[in-house]
Amino acid sequence: MSSAIRIGVEASAMAGSPLCHLPAHRPKSTGLLPLSSLCHRSKNTPSRLFFSKLDSKPIARGICRPMSPAVRCAADGSLKVEEEVPIEMRIPPFPTVMDINKIREILPHRFPFLLVDRVIEYQPGVTAVGIKNVTINDNFFPGHFPERPIMPGVLMVEAMAQVGGLVMLQPEIGGSRDNFFFAGIDKVRFRKPVIAGDTLVMRMTLVKFNKGFGIAKMEGKAYVGGEVVCEGEFLLASGSGTK
Repeated sequence: MSSAIRIGVEASAMAGSPLCHLPAHRPKSTGLLPLSSLCHRSKNTPSRLFFSKLDSKPIARGICRPMSPAVRCAADGSLKVEEEVPIEMRIPPFPTVMDINKIREILPHRFPFLLVDRVIEYQPGVTAVGIKNVTINDNFFPGHFPERPIMPGVLMVEAMAQVGGLVMLQPEIGGSRDNFFFAGIDKVRFRKPVIAGDTLVMRMTLVKFNKGFGIAKMEGKAYVGGEVVCEGEFLLASGSGTK
């Protein structure tokens, strides 16, 4: 038995309280008292007597030292080292419901105004979730702004409307594959700027569709990192348009 533990036992005996579950020897690998010897100490043992004659430096180093996120304290008080997953393996990939080729079959937009890269969720005639990967190579960044590249709010609204068009132009609700246009925008709010490197995730939900007039009312929200960056209500009109 090491001197530090023997002193602790003597101090406990002097206080009239047994030292519960104290290990018979100190592990040679660390040179420190196991956490279990501290976790299972009797509540009746005076703290000042338990700690007064122990070598405080090893204990302080063992308890107060900042631990790696991969180190956890098990139920029995022992340390358990978990393998840390690299950050590049923690982010799950987005599913693909519609790829860019399928999107191009539905939407009439083309470069540089096709602002939906992928659809990751789709309920026919109800809702769609699309993503736009915002990169510094987008052609609006050189002028908006040269020193602080921010995606223009009007293009965020346009991108959301294109996701809405993927719902509106589907046969499930009787929509045509003709062009569609804005008929109105209400209650639009921009919560945070969208910058180069962001992934804009847009959900558009169909609220009402008037097939006779080809008018759809939709609600939309756009997110970056799970936080709302833009939201609003949209009126979209389908039709062949005019020259």
